[in-house]
Amino acid sequence: MIDKEKIKQPVVNMLKVNMGLKAGEKVLVVTDVPAMDDWKKKTTEQLTDFVQRTLLAKAVSEIAAESFPECPVEFYAYPSVGRHGTEPGAEVAEKLKTPSVLIAITSYSLTHTDARGGATKVGVRVASMPLFLIDMFYPGGPMTADYTKIKEETEKLAKSVTDAKEVVVKTPAGTDVKFSLKGRNGRVDAGIFTERGAFGNLPSGEAYVAPLEGTAEGRVVVEKGWFAGLTENMTLVFRNGEVVEVVGGDKVGDEYRELLKPGVKEEPYKSRRNLAELGIGTNPYAKRPDNVLEAEKIKGTVHVAVGDSSHIGGKVTADLHQDFVLPKPDLYIDGKLFMKSGKII
Repeated sequence: MIDKEKIKQPVVNMLKVNMGLKAGEKVLVVTDVPAMDDWKKKTTEQLTDFVQRTLLAKAVSEIAAESFPECPVEFYAYPSVGRHGTEPGAEVAEKLKTPSVLIAITSYSLTHTDARGGATKVGVRVASMPLFLIDMFYPGGPMTADYTKIKEETEKLAKSVTDAKEVVVKTPAGTDVKFSLKGRNGRVDAGIFTERGAFGNLPSGEAYVAPLEGTAEGRVVVEKGWFAGLTENMTLVFRNGEVVEVVGGDKVGDEYRELLKPGVKEEPYKSRRNLAELGIGTNPYAKRPDNVLEAEKIKGTVHVAVGDSSHIGGKVTADLHQDFVLPKPDLYIDGKLFMKSGKII
C-alpha cells in the first residue's frame, strides 16, 4: 500500500525544483509493466518489486494531477523490454516526445536509448528513474539531498575528467583497470533539469564520461552485495576495450556470460562488451549498495558500465547499458592519485 500523503511533498518538490514545472506544461509519467517473459522467469519477490514500482509511478501521476491542476498530467504504461538500454518500441518512443516534462519510473532504464534521446532532442525535460524505490523520497533519502551543492561538486569533477588523458581505477577487491579519456568530455548529472532538453537520473549525483573505445585493459571486480543478487564476486576482464572473460559471480555471472558471450564476434555481443562509462558518485545521502540507481550516486564510489556509450559521448551503440559500482576506489588521473579509498585528494 502506497501512502500518497507521505510522498506528496517530495513529489511536488521534484516537479518544482528538479524539473522546473511551469503552469500549462504537460507532464507524462511512464512506467513499464511485467511482460510474459518476466512472469515466467522472475521470482515472486522480483515481480512484487516490479509491480510496486509500477504502482508508485501511478501514485506519482495522481499526486502531480492533484497538486498542479493547471498542468495536464498523463500516465502511460508499456510492456517491459527485459534489459537496461533496450529500445521500448516506436509507439513508446513517439509517446515520450509529447510532454514538456517526462518522469520515467521504470524497472528497465530508458536513459541510454534512442527513445529517450528523441524526446530530449525535441525539448522534453526527462527524469529517468529506473529501479526507483519509494523510500528514496523519504527523509534522509537521496532525493532529499541539497542538489545545489551536488551540482557544484559534480561540475568540478566533470572538469577533472574532461582534462584527463588516462585513468586507472583500483579497489581493495582487485579491480585494476586503465583506459583513455583523450578527447572525451565529462558530463554532469546533478538533478536539475530545468532547461529545454535536459535529462538525467533522479536521484542524481554523478560526474560521468565515455572512455575512448578500444583502450580499456585490466579487470573490474564487482563485489558481492554491490549488485542485486550477486552472492560472490564477479570479475570482468578487459582487453582492447572489451570484456573478454567473465569470472565467478554465480547466477549473475552466468547471466552476463550469456549476455556478453566473450569471444563471439557477431552483434549484439561485441557492442555489449564495450567499456562504456566511468562515473563518480557525489550524492552524500545515497547509501543503498544493491540498487544500481542509488549505488552509483553514493559519494565516494566510482562506477563503470558496459554496452552503449553513444548517448553519453561515445561511439558504440548497443541494446544494453549496465553499470557496476566499485566501493573504496583509488582513482589515478594521468598518473597522479586523484581519489584515495573514495576520498578526493
